[in-house]
Amino acid sequence: MVVQLVVFMLQLLLYEVDVAQGIKFFLVGLPDNAVKESEQRIRAALKNNGYRIPGKKITINMAPADIRKEGSAYDLPLAIGILSASQQIKSDKVGKYLIMGELSLDCGLQAIKGALPIAVKAREEGYKGIILPKQNAREAAIVSDLEVLGAENILEVINFFNGNKKLELTKIDTRADFYAGLNNNIADFADVKGQENIKRALEIAAAGGHNVIMIGPPGAGKTMLAKRMSGILPPLTLAEALETTKIHSVAGRMSDNDTLMTSRPFRSPHHTISDVALVGGGTNPQPGEISLAHNGVLFLDELPEFKRTVLEVMRQPLEDRVVTISRAKSTVDYPASFMLVSSMNPCPCGYYNHPEKDCLCPPGMVQKYLNKISVPLFDRIDLHVEVTLVSFDELASKAKGENSAEIRERVIEAREVQEKRYSKAKGVHANAQISTKQLQQYCVLNSESQQMLKMAMEKLNLSARAYDRILKVARTIADLEKSNSITSNHIAEAIQYRSLDREGWAG
Repeated sequence: MVVQLVVFMLQLLLYEVDVAQGIKFFLVGLPDNAVKESEQRIRAALKNNGYRIPGKKITINMAPADIRKEGSAYDLPLAIGILSASQQIKSDKVGKYLIMGELSLDCGLQAIKGALPIAVKAREEGYKGIILPKQNAREAAIVSDLEVLGAENILEVINFFNGNKKLELTKIDTRADFYAGLNNNIADFADVKGQENIKRALEIAAAGGHNVIMIGPPGAGKTMLAKRMSGILPPLTLAEALETTKIHSVAGRMSDNDTLMTSRPFRSPHHTISDVALVGGGTNPQPGEISLAHNGVLFLDELPEFKRTVLEVMRQPLEDRVVTISRAKSTVDYPASFMLVSSMNPCPCGYYNHPEKDCLCPPGMVQKYLNKISVPLFDRIDLHVEVTLVSFDELASKAKGENSAEIRERVIEAREVQEKRYSKAKGVHANAQISTKQLQQYCVLNSESQQMLKMAMEKLNLSARAYDRILKVARTIADLEKSNSITSNHIAEAIQYRSLDREGWAG
């Protein structure tokens, strides 16, 4: 008897199970070792609960046969297919549900990766519902018009197909859950003493979606400031939350019983990270840190300590906001629209240009340290901000600074202006995303501003990309001031955020 089931990988897979005369178990269709080992898990789980794998020739085909199948999430559909083909359970409803789950030896079901995109695909293909581990049920229930049935063990699934007991239908109010979780940021800019000029720069970065680097001595508060960036970014929209949750679901970063992500991601990988871990990839392509930071912040602390090759692979994603991972038989696109926030010491000892402590680095070491980061990468960072140490009076002051909520309100207003301005431009939502062609339309300068920018370009020997960045930042500053036109004051402030372009900065 042949029974067909449907499961999900990079695409929908068809399972065909045939039970015939004989005594051997065949699993075909390019299964990896984890899939092959499912026979032992299935055999033990069924035996411990009164069922068995029949002592006959069992052939399971995982179609299409030319795609490699990886992981342990196929245990449950394999077990149900065997029981159905051997007539130990009724098979009339099996083909109506997409089934996924990993089996324990005691028949319990373990959580799987990618429950949300699996559920989305099930609805697209017209399936009545999806059966999966209970830990993943709330995540999958985000998808409307689909029965999401969570099970704690395989016995519940067997009883469901035999009509003995119903599985609990998981339903959530996606919008209510989403809006209830917004604005739960703990870190607040009000906790930061002093550094008003840095807060201003980070507000500009958040308002326009710009990349930013902070340069300053140890203990100046660079990391503290960076960790508060997510709190001043606009709240996620429902569409952004769904897209972000899908990525984290595929990567297996969702906790049990999680639903939609409601906070913008903040990823802070260690400087020992590899190229693949940052960008994504592997034999079975997985999203990297830059995709996990999609719609949020990627914070790279001590930027020069990262390997040069790791930093260089970010150049293309910073421009295109997408990562394409190509393999011999497949190509995967992962979104990577993130804000790059980075920090660094001005030199290896950390005290170059320090007002009180002497720099201990030998001649030329500061420039050598900066050269660890390529000029093309620096060009892609819109704001270069020098961070100085906070004075004792500022630290001891009991006065509270402006909180994140107040800054966020201004950022949201600026973003709304940009959304309206770029409503007809596909894929553009903030000033940092506009193309060179669109700059000519949206960043028109008067003669005074034009002359000021010309002088800065000639004196600082700026690249064409730096020219674009200055215009984009100036456009954001104007938006924060609710100005339709870019003035010389906006250009002047944008130019001052190009610290590392200044001739002689590093001695």
